[in-house]
Amino acid sequence: MANSDITARIHALHPDSAPAPPPADANLAYQRVQLARHPRRPHALDYIERLTTGFTELHGDRVFGDDHAILGGYSFLDGSPVMVIGQQKGRDTKQKLKRNFGMPKPEGYRKAMRLMEMAEKFRRPVLSFIDTPGAYPGIDAEERGQAEAIAYNLREMARLTVPVIVTVIGEGGSGGALGMGVGNRVLMMENSYYSVISPESCAAIIWRDAAKAELAAAALKLTGPDLLERGIVDEIVPEPKGGAQEDHDEAARLLGQSLRRSLVELSALSPLELREQRYLKFRHMASFFTETA
Repeated sequence: MANSDITARIHALHPDSAPAPPPADANLAYQRVQLARHPRRPHALDYIERLTTGFTELHGDRVFGDDHAILGGYSFLDGSPVMVIGQQKGRDTKQKLKRNFGMPKPEGYRKAMRLMEMAEKFRRPVLSFIDTPGAYPGIDAEERGQAEAIAYNLREMARLTVPVIVTVIGEGGSGGALGMGVGNRVLMMENSYYSVISPESCAAIIWRDAAKAELAAAALKLTGPDLLERGIVDEIVPEPKGGAQEDHDEAARLLGQSLRRSLVELSALSPLELREQRYLKFRHMASFFTETA
């Protein structure tokens, strides 16, 4: 076992001990996190408007209400019907409050699942855009079954027999992202991140100091190259020079190329093959071996 692994385990067991020096790539990992949170970064609607035509938004979960942190509806990609679903943040204060800062509540996940079931019924591919710091942790969300709503989505998305392509376009935080992230293909924009916890929260738990977020970001392996190497994501979508926030049109064009390629590849699979491929993809994740010290 490498010395760095042993050191990491010691610090995990003893949070008060001094952390090891940040690895060389720590700053790069946290820079990606900061870019994923950039206020001018394109959101789900920005991509939907540029990539598809005839978008018709559908509302409500038919149980409680309409969660504006998640939007979705029918649209057309190159003339072919698709179901698009995305987590949406806001630009100004009014929009951020309306969208709950991109943090969905249970009714949002139930709305997303309702739309996926419609896509299943009418044999439409599902395009899911992930951009959330995490599911909303408020007491009202917990009272309405936040954990159950996410768990239900995980199970039912695994059972879909239509192509499901997931793209992490910004932040991919914890179960809030995974509740819309079970796909045949999982793509990541170059400057996005996908993690079980935010770097700040991780640092606060491990070292009781959120200021050590840079070190946590490197340890979490939350950037595209690390996740691609471990089979968590299937493709990293390049961004324009300086990041997607510098050129929304070019970012959408580059993402469109990957989406179209994935749809062509998945169209060759039968409904049962699509379900089996998706199930096995996620079933094989986190199958790692460790050496005995």
